[in-house]
Amino acid sequence: MSQLAIHGGTKVREKPFPAWPLWTEEDAQAVADVVRSSAWGIPRGSKVNEFEQAFAEFQGARFGVCTPSGTSALEIALRACGVGFGDEVITSPYTFIATASSIFHIGAVPVFVDVDAETSNIDPGQIGNALTPYTKAIMPVHVAGCPADMDSIISIARRHNLCVIEDACQAHGARWREKGVGSIGDCGAFSFQSSKNLNCGEGGIGLMEEETLYERAYAFHYVGNKKDGTPPKPLVLGTNNRMTEFQAALLLSQMRHLPDQMRRRQANVAYLTGQLLQMGLDVQKRDPRVTSHAYHLFVIRYHPEGFDGVDRDRFIQALRAEGIPCGPGYRPLYREPVWQSDAHVQSVLRSHPRKIDFAQIHLPTCERICKEEAIWLTQNVLLGDREDMNSIVEAVAKVQALASTLA
Repeated sequence: MSQLAIHGGTKVREKPFPAWPLWTEEDAQAVADVVRSSAWGIPRGSKVNEFEQAFAEFQGARFGVCTPSGTSALEIALRACGVGFGDEVITSPYTFIATASSIFHIGAVPVFVDVDAETSNIDPGQIGNALTPYTKAIMPVHVAGCPADMDSIISIARRHNLCVIEDACQAHGARWREKGVGSIGDCGAFSFQSSKNLNCGEGGIGLMEEETLYERAYAFHYVGNKKDGTPPKPLVLGTNNRMTEFQAALLLSQMRHLPDQMRRRQANVAYLTGQLLQMGLDVQKRDPRVTSHAYHLFVIRYHPEGFDGVDRDRFIQALRAEGIPCGPGYRPLYREPVWQSDAHVQSVLRSHPRKIDFAQIHLPTCERICKEEAIWLTQNVLLGDREDMNSIVEAVAKVQALASTLA
């Protein structure tokens, strides 16, 4: 351990971590069966309906509406809940851009509140100060697959007659008090994009419990029509946001592996957490009411004082050089340049009565997490074996022992 790999020393690890996605011949056969059936979409296909029912049941919801992406699932959920032009949606700034872009797409405005320092999820204690006469909904994000504080969020929403739309795009299989996320609020949205724990390349689903919301969501995703085809047609001004039978067949096949993969990720995270805490690192806190964490990401919280004052970004560079794929994660969502340059976004902001200026937003906890603390390991890394996990521990220990050379 005389020299770090970033300085020309031998890497801790040359072997790649598990590739993603994992697939079997059964997955390929499921798609081939759809090809041979010639039932590639509605009205003849049955796979989309089958998957909607299966995934809704898996998460504990009554209804599901499959879409081409998690972004479209969020947008359809917003529309089904009656959110529209001029409304405000309170949400987290520590998330993927689609959380906010789905809100802008329907003419509403995202209102960002700071996150909890330990969970990185939206801080319910700060939601009250963000409420205005224009607030229509709260959109918590179950970031990294860790459920947000749904007890507090639902309580606030009910007191103020607000909708709750869960961005569960990273949270397949996550549960709060044994209830699947996406089924706790009025609507929930999941993504099946290629990086997700359950994926078909691209895809999404909206979940809901209430039948009227389901009917509206279905109409919005199928050019305004009712599912049974009865009048009125169209029910609403919808779009074509349907999933293909190919995607649904692959998801049904892939879903068989999800419980075992979840168990492996959770076991590996438990092991890594115990090791990393001994080295002076923290991890994303798990509320005791979180009864299942999806671990789309394993979020490590870096503290430079345990590494001779080396900053987070330099630590990441050194860890990557040792063969450990990791990254810093998000930047504050309100800092995305597109909000200042996009004509539609600017039109929505200019026409809003409160004249919200994202450039003036300062949320210190989110900014500290983004700039100084967060280190991500992705879900495919967590599918490795104990030897793989030990290589992560060994690399961190090596960088820590030689941190003084990183200045």
